Amino acid sequence: MPIYDFSARLGTGETRDLGAYRGKALMVVNVASKCGFTPQYKGLQDLYDQLGPRGFEILAFPCDQFGGQEPGSDADIAAFCDLNYGVRFPLFAKIEVNGISTHPLYVWLKRQKGGLLGNAIKWNFTKFLVDRSGDVVARFAPTTLPGSLAREVTALLE
Repeated sequence: MPIYDFSARLGTGETRDLGAYRGKALMVVNVASKCGFTPQYKGLQDLYDQLGPRGFEILAFPCDQFGGQEPGSDADIAAFCDLNYGVRFPLFAKIEVNGISTHPLYVWLKRQKGGLLGNAIKWNFTKFLVDRSGDVVARFAPTTLPGSLAREVTALLE
């Protein structure tokens, strides 16, 4: 089952079929606006600006499960990201990435690539790389800076 079999609601309210990203390399990341890792938005946007034209997309999923660090509405989150980081990649609606209400996409992602805590997401800004075929190829910890992944993403685009 590739990532393209899922859909998710964008922060604007519309449902996005992830099949829209077929043939692209993807980074799926759970994000938060009031986290010590929040400045990674700049690195994510820089990576998107650099590699987006070559077929790279970032899918950002706000999540409030870690220390209540994403308390705002979807509109608040979008405004924050635009104002502070000029984010132009897709921001999805707030979801849960752990527990009984985990979004189906994250159930699948965690099954494909477990992490330090088994299948659980450790914290905000956990990153999954997905190849052009829709398969998860790598998982990176929240401490991994987006810019340090340029080589891995570029390899997926070749």
